[in-house]
Amino acid sequence: MFVDIAKVFVKAGDGGNGAVSFHREKYVAAGGPDGGDGGRGGNVVFVADTNLSTLADFRYKRKYVAPNGGSGMGGRRNGKKGDDLVVRVPQGTLIKDAETGRVIADISGKEPVVIAKGGKGGWGNPHFATPTRQVPRFAKPGLPGEEFEVTLELKLLADVGLVGFPNVGKSTLLSVVSEAKPEIANYHFTTITPKLGVVYSVPGTSFVMADIPGLIEGAWEGNGLGHRFLRHVERCRMLIHVVDVAGSEGRDPKEDFNIINSELKNFNENLSKLPMIVAGNKCDLATDEQVAEFESFVKEQGYEFFPIMAPINEGVDDLLNKTAEMLSKLPPVTIYEAEPAPKVDVEDISDRSVKITNNDGVYFVEGKWLLRVLNSTNFDDFESLNYFQNALVTSGVIDALKEAGIEEGDTVSIYDVEFDFVE
Repeated sequence: MFVDIAKVFVKAGDGGNGAVSFHREKYVAAGGPDGGDGGRGGNVVFVADTNLSTLADFRYKRKYVAPNGGSGMGGRRNGKKGDDLVVRVPQGTLIKDAETGRVIADISGKEPVVIAKGGKGGWGNPHFATPTRQVPRFAKPGLPGEEFEVTLELKLLADVGLVGFPNVGKSTLLSVVSEAKPEIANYHFTTITPKLGVVYSVPGTSFVMADIPGLIEGAWEGNGLGHRFLRHVERCRMLIHVVDVAGSEGRDPKEDFNIINSELKNFNENLSKLPMIVAGNKCDLATDEQVAEFESFVKEQGYEFFPIMAPINEGVDDLLNKTAEMLSKLPPVTIYEAEPAPKVDVEDISDRSVKITNNDGVYFVEGKWLLRVLNSTNFDDFESLNYFQNALVTSGVIDALKEAGIEEGDTVSIYDVEFDFVE
């Protein structure tokens, strides 16, 4: 089964926790803190695999989680870094944020791309030692790894796209000019998945041709199969529009030509601007007058016309030579640039903002960064508790509580921790 869209959840590994440890050795008094730092969590890395052609594997596995970093240990031994999780996708896969549609990466090259970054490891207790705090009994927990849902969207990498109504001979043409072996039969929608083939037109040059199936009237609205595969045309550098000039199925070739061009334009305005040449197939079934009339019609619209009989390779060489000539002057296959993440996310973390809610004299304080402070606090240790109180003062939480109208003796609730407010 050909699958070209999938939604999956990715999560990078959490950073390991810092260690609380003190040096203990015979004849060494007051060895001091020696807890190691936690290891970094593993990244989620996507890489292109040329042996894959669909996203079918992602129909069955939809959750990809990288290993966490190891916790720090005594003797200033840092935790082990989490291994990166490598996810292999077909070349040409776009990775988008499922919520916003933002392009995160275009997996079209050979280089692996980090999609979700692992969390940093927490500091061990030596980082908190000061001349007045010589026995810190607390350490920092590791930061969580990035996690979100992404949409995988496969857009085939092809230089030339074959477009046209079903059963006009696109698959036959591809099979004649390349080693591709698409199914060929005399009925509509024989080809239900895009097919790629490498074409060697002149010595020393080659290009990739794609047979785009299922285009009919209304394809851009979801009719037929075209709504699934029109996206694969977007990367093509140029198009070959294949038309049955004989009208062997009772259709008008001129009308067919206009309908397909309209479908391309309605789906994406840029598709109508792609360079295109027209291949008039099934000339053996048409009269000379039919071929001449259609050729005149095509040229009036500014396109070059090549009459062919694909099954016997008649006229195909001229078509390929012209295609190679045009490709030599065109820019390379489109690579989508990654879009930057919204800045608001970064600002929300850096400004340490909090939300304060007064509920019958209990002041609830919320803020993601506070969770990290809470997790790093040992409330049974005086110095650790003092560190927590200083963090509330320096971050402006105490001032925010005063502005909210808190009075001495009122209860402050920060997630699972409650205490009475004292000036």
